[in-house]
Amino acid sequence: MAPKDKNQPSEPKVLLGRPKNNLKLGLVGLPNVGKSTTFNLLSKQCVPAENFPFCTINPHEAVVSVPDDRFDHLCKVFAPKKEISATVTIFDIAGLVRGAHKGEGLGNAFLSHIDAVDGILHVVRAFEDDEIVHTDGEVNPVNDLDTINQELILKDLDKCNKAISEVDKVYQRNMKIKSKKEELDTLIKVKEHLESNKWISQGNWKSSEVPYINEYNFLTAKPIVYLVNLSENDFVRQKNKWLSKIAKWVQENNPGPIIPYSAQFEQSLEAFPTEEALKSYLKDKNNAVSKIGKIITSGYHELQLIHYFTCGPDEVRCWTIRNGTKAPQAAGMSNMNITFRGFICAEVYNYQDIVQFGTESRLGLLFFIMLGFNVVQELNRKLELMGDICRRGKCVVVNMIRKDYVVNDGDIIFFKFNVTASKK
Repeated sequence: MAPKDKNQPSEPKVLLGRPKNNLKLGLVGLPNVGKSTTFNLLSKQCVPAENFPFCTINPHEAVVSVPDDRFDHLCKVFAPKKEISATVTIFDIAGLVRGAHKGEGLGNAFLSHIDAVDGILHVVRAFEDDEIVHTDGEVNPVNDLDTINQELILKDLDKCNKAISEVDKVYQRNMKIKSKKEELDTLIKVKEHLESNKWISQGNWKSSEVPYINEYNFLTAKPIVYLVNLSENDFVRQKNKWLSKIAKWVQENNPGPIIPYSAQFEQSLEAFPTEEALKSYLKDKNNAVSKIGKIITSGYHELQLIHYFTCGPDEVRCWTIRNGTKAPQAAGMSNMNITFRGFICAEVYNYQDIVQFGTESRLGLLFFIMLGFNVVQELNRKLELMGDICRRGKCVVVNMIRKDYVVNDGDIIFFKFNVTASKK
């Protein structure tokens, strides 16, 4: 057998989670690590951030715009009447403590709040401050990581054991129910995985097992981003004694993106009324840059979300879909009738060509997605347009793609549809 090409892309990892349009990220961590301050910075929504372990008893919620330079550029190109960016909802969840899985420190309520989100932003404290008390009496991010990690695994293990008991009862009453046998086998496999102290998200699951795992919405099946909260001084000089130890723990226990940032530094940026004053300040701070945008986009991308755009003089909109979404389902984001009855075809524009040539009338690259409908007249009209573009020296490529076309991140799509009233 020929050796496997190292450059050949590996099989995509099976995605856990239940795809939906309204996705949520939760800020999670021990008390007094900077979650509420970080939430304020992310959302610009002022919530209490007192030095008190349980000042945030109910999760605070904010809808946050997701930064995307492509969206900003398209708005400049098309100058629309309306601009609608992508958003993600962020929750500020009160601090967990050791024993939370057993209900200690209001643990049951807090863990249920994590249950409601799709991804986790784990805030880890790596700064010293005598005025901000650490619940364990000393700052040790590695111990903090262990605490949160164990609490979430133990909570999932408890849920898994209960589920196994319930499913087994049903299966024993009627062993002919194939789906119950599959569900039971999957849960037993999940239990063994958790007992090895690993997150469910790090397992190699079959596509047939994923629906059963998703049904239980396990905490450790969620993607995670680690936010390491540094002092302003450490962030500016890009040095901290804990960073290498945190990176080692993450790699060995539950790999995920690590973003060092400083809530203290981010707060200081809000004090400058002019751009000139801010630039002068940052020059004295080793030209450090804000990490707020990166925090939002990293959490967003860990949820396996991508963007496509619809553009015109009336509206430029950034749409959010799961990576791997096909064209009819992407079209259905705006109108479910398009997905099931009215989709005719679509033009898919390459973003880089928009950057180079400008709006649709000057664009040099057109793709068509044909979904089994009679589109001869439409195609002929576009062929005439393409000929005109070619005569002006712009090369055009036409790709006839079937209905299983998978939308790519950054596609600019003009959907063609015709939804008529149902016959009675």
